[in-house]
Amino acid sequence: MLIFFILNTHAQYIPQYMTLNPGEKVTYDVYLKWGILMPHAGVANISFNKTSFKGQPASRYRLSFHTANIFETVFKMRDTLNCFYNADNTLLHSLKHTVEGGYDSTDELTFKYDGLRTSIHSVRYTPTVTKIDTTLQVASGYTSDMLGATFYLRTIDWKNMKIGDTFTFTVAIGRDLVPITYRYQGQSVVERGNVKFRTHYVIIDIHDEAFTETKASAEVWLGDDDNHIPIKIRTKIKVGYAEVHYKSSENLKAPLDCRVELKK
Repeated sequence: MLIFFILNTHAQYIPQYMTLNPGEKVTYDVYLKWGILMPHAGVANISFNKTSFKGQPASRYRLSFHTANIFETVFKMRDTLNCFYNADNTLLHSLKHTVEGGYDSTDELTFKYDGLRTSIHSVRYTPTVTKIDTTLQVASGYTSDMLGATFYLRTIDWKNMKIGDTFTFTVAIGRDLVPITYRYQGQSVVERGNVKFRTHYVIIDIHDEAFTETKASAEVWLGDDDNHIPIKIRTKIKVGYAEVHYKSSENLKAPLDCRVELKK
């Protein structure tokens, strides 16, 4: 569950630039942590490609997840999230398809903009019934879905960030508008096996009852190079933590210079 979109950094403009390369794909291992146990729960892929939306050129940021190992037999999950953007990276449409333990559900969010105001048509349906069909209104500030927030984090010029900088925005989920706050904590090193990654560390406050705590509901470590891919994500859940770890990547825009291989 990753992350979100925009506005102020202590009343400063947040510099952005495009870092994603069409055709890129990043693969992650997903773990669930209960006490001392941390089983491998599944595999996630995030990709970025050129496409079309309603007959117009667009780009698509996509996440797919499937369970693995014991989870595949106990509680099989297949989740797919798609975000469609226009040429200037404005989010147009979000589509989430979830199959969890036999339950099949689709969420669609359609974004329309009128000056500072954002209107989001939110629909949730199963193969047999429509469960949500409503319109959400945000008076000002950027609004995104959950996946679109990671896209935004990757476009920030982190070289201009200072420790303690914060920025807030709103995430649309079903019938709800969830306030989010990012808090930049500076540079950090993530170590995994014989590899270290130089990263930018961000704490995320998610003001939603699905998380056990509002403060530091999630954390993300973004690679400190020109790709800004998430290297590690940790999210608090009611039974412990979910952790996402970088595994591999292809067709990145720039070399993965944040990776440092240690001699054995």
